[in-house]
Amino acid sequence: MNFLKDFQDFAFKGNLIDMAVGIVMGGAVAAIVKSFLSNIITPLIASIFKVPDMSALYYSIGSGESASKIMWGSFLQNTLDFVILAFVIFLALKIAARWMKKAEAEAEAEAEATPAADIVLLTEIRDALNSKS
Repeated sequence: MNFLKDFQDFAFKGNLIDMAVGIVMGGAVAAIVKSFLSNIITPLIASIFKVPDMSALYYSIGSGESASKIMWGSFLQNTLDFVILAFVIFLALKIAARWMKKAEAEAEAEAEATPAADIVLLTEIRDALNSKS
């Protein structure tokens, strides 16, 4: 039974659940960005270079059967995918950090505005003692 308790403590900690939600959300954002790239950006770039697909862009080295291809179109597409995905994640983190900072500031302001429960209780005890004197 101790094993099950240890697993339950591990599996249902707040940080682990937050991390799982982050991974799922990150996968969803990556799917959206991938769709944006493959359905909007890639066709635009391919039309500029007059090719049906970015992966069709290459540089041929040699001739005949010994010819090799440097697939710079695929490399360009993967690099572009990475840069745009990294930028989207950067923006998401900046927005999240701004929201968290704002929430912390509001929580601090609320904590300063309302006294803690123990302070209220001590004040009531003091007032009750003073009124009996």
